[in-house]
Amino acid sequence: MSIDYTALKNQPRLLLEATLKPLQGERFQATGFADLGAALYTLPDGTKKLLVESAQSVANRLEMTIWDGANDQLIPEMNGLAYIQVKKDGKNFTNSILEAHRINSPYILEGKDKAVFSQLKNDAANFEIGPVNLRDLSKLIFKYDPNAILHGVFLAKKELAGGRLRLARALSGFIEATDVCVAESGGVKNDRVNPSGDAKQGFGNVPFHRTEFTAGEMKAFFNLDLALLRGYGLGDDATNLLISLALFKIRRLLTTGLRLRSACDLDVVGDIAATRPSGFAVPKETDLLADCTRLIAACKSQFPEMAITEVKWEEDKSKKKKSDDEDDSTDN
Repeated sequence: MSIDYTALKNQPRLLLEATLKPLQGERFQATGFADLGAALYTLPDGTKKLLVESAQSVANRLEMTIWDGANDQLIPEMNGLAYIQVKKDGKNFTNSILEAHRINSPYILEGKDKAVFSQLKNDAANFEIGPVNLRDLSKLIFKYDPNAILHGVFLAKKELAGGRLRLARALSGFIEATDVCVAESGGVKNDRVNPSGDAKQGFGNVPFHRTEFTAGEMKAFFNLDLALLRGYGLGDDATNLLISLALFKIRRLLTTGLRLRSACDLDVVGDIAATRPSGFAVPKETDLLADCTRLIAACKSQFPEMAITEVKWEEDKSKKKKSDDEDDSTDN
């Protein structure tokens, strides 16, 4: 079953949710923040809630769903999709799909090889004066990496239109639990050679505590901003490619990507459901892949002649020296 794109044509958002549960047992480990710990909060009616996975983390996991880590390339059905590949010493180093800031990665823009930076600067010349035309900017970003349209990008370099080139995230998601209770436990790291050794040096028996949780309900939520995608005016094929790509990523995350941490391995209960528009049917993963493959071919003319744009990574030491010199001058 292919996607019913007509059912989404006049919808501002596609909202999806899936009920989750621990794969084994009842306990799970939530995401933690350095200055906060677990994100526990209470609703006005007293319901205890917990953020299991943040929007930032879910975005990173969604991006990884189309990447074959074992072979260091796109999964075969996505071949032909544009992205920027960084090479070091002739070998794959990183790329715009894996990088946290996508096209704005320092490994793409800050090295000695200025090929991609020069291309972007040339393409962005029309944005130097006046407000940024988001339709034109989206076409530029789509050309080099459509994934950056879905997950957002901020080209912060001042040489690129004064650092004003920004597209908001179109696909977002998070996981939260309801009616949560704390499950405290602990353990000991045993040193069978020297149990009384200096723990600061990594020796000795070291007891530790562990905070996990149980929940009455856990759900994953996804939001695809259809109005934003249509507003970019990329054309039906490109817009539908972004929709099918987003839905595939959600499906793939729910089927293979829910081992969030060593103590947080989750499973889907039932099937993914659309709450807006109500009743919208999300196709199976294989059907979504077929749509993606078809639409990638249809969008070929919107990508560079070689879909994978390559750039070599070598640290630009002249910039580092200039920065060090500026720091020295500040100290004087």
